Amino acid sequence: QLQAYGGGLVQSGGSLRLSCAASGRTFSNYPMAWFRRAPGKEREFVAAISWRSTTTYYADSVKGRFTISRDNAKNTVYLQMNSLKPEDTAIYYCAADLSYSDYDLDRVGFYDYWGQGTQVTVSS
Repeated sequence: QLQAYGGGLVQSGGSLRLSCAASGRTFSNYPMAWFRRAPGKEREFVAAISWRSTTTYYADSVKGRFTISRDNAKNTVYLQMNSLKPEDTAIYYCAADLSYSDYDLDRVGFYDYWGQGTQVTVSS
């Protein structure tokens, strides 16, 4: 029900925009997020957007470089990634939850719906 795409290979300092399209149901008014898993590491929080889209949250490692946004008409959430670094290399996953909570949006366990992931590779 969540399809993530837009990953690829980019040089350090470059940009990519990831998209996560929902199908089968609408997630427009629910919290959504991006997580990533680097080789040999656990899945970690990247960014989240609240169910009213009034608040965004970011991991310290991406703050100022990444921007999460959503287009409710398209039932899609985006992750604009600028100034990419080799340490951003990972599989990126989008996630959604059918709740109206603004708490714990950085926890893997908060989300019930996950996309399949899209690979982002940043070369030095």
